[in-house]
Amino acid sequence: MKISGISLDIAWKDKARNFSKIEDTFLHETADLYLLPEMFSTGFCMEPEAIADRNEETLMWMKGFAARKNAAVCGSASVQDGGRFVNRMYFVFPDGRFEFYDKRHLFSFSGEDQVYSKGQERVVVEYMGFRILLQVCYDLRFPVFSRNRGDYDVMLNVANWPEKRADAWEHLLKARAIENLSYVFGLNRIGTDGNNLYYRESSRVCFADGSDIHRKEGNIISAEFDLEKLSDFRSHFRFLDDRDEFTIH
Repeated sequence: MKISGISLDIAWKDKARNFSKIEDTFLHETADLYLLPEMFSTGFCMEPEAIADRNEETLMWMKGFAARKNAAVCGSASVQDGGRFVNRMYFVFPDGRFEFYDKRHLFSFSGEDQVYSKGQERVVVEYMGFRILLQVCYDLRFPVFSRNRGDYDVMLNVANWPEKRADAWEHLLKARAIENLSYVFGLNRIGTDGNNLYYRESSRVCFADGSDIHRKEGNIISAEFDLEKLSDFRSHFRFLDDRDEFTIH
C-alpha cells in the first residue's frame, strides 16, 4: 500500500482554496491512500462558529476526490455535530463509504477544549488488509490511548504542530512506532497560520524499528507499507506479547 501526504500551507479559513491546492498538488500523484493535515480545509482555528462544516462540505469534497483518484483519502476538519463542535478525522474509501474519529485529546494550551467537544471512541479502520489507527495531533503525546492492543498495523496522525515544538513531534512519532511495533505516518502542515504560528517541514513515516522510510518530492510525502515485512519483524521481535493489560475510562 502506498500512502501519499501533502505538506500543505493551509489557506486560513478558505475551504475552496485549500481544496484547489490539494487537487493541484496531487494532480499527477498515484497512491492507494491520500493523507491530509489536521483541519486541512481551514487551518487550526478556534472559531468553530465561523468555520465549522454544517453541511458536510469537507466530507463531500473528500468523497469526490476519492472517487476521482479511485483511492482512499483521510484528514480532519472542524465539524458541527448537533449542538457541539468536533475536530473530526474522516477516512473516506474509494466507493464513498467513510468512517470517522473525533479527536479525543484536545489541546487545552490553545483553548481547543473550550470550543470543541472531545471524542470518546478509539477508531481503527481496515483498508487493503491493513488495520489503521486514526489519531489527530495532540493525541501523539498520550501513549496509553495509542497503545497497540494487537489491533492495528499503521498509525496515522494528522497535525498542525508548530515549529517551536517540532523536535518533540519527531521524537514522539519514532517512539510510537517503536513501542507499538507499527508503521507511523505523521503528517504535519507547513507555513504560517492565522495566529502567526510557523510550521516547518516535519512530516515523517516510521517503520516499526523507528527508521524513517518517507520519500519527499515537492510538497508530497510518501511511503510504501508492506504488511509481510511488518509481520516478519513482529514475529522475530515479540515484545508486545509481554505488554501490560489496562482499560481506558
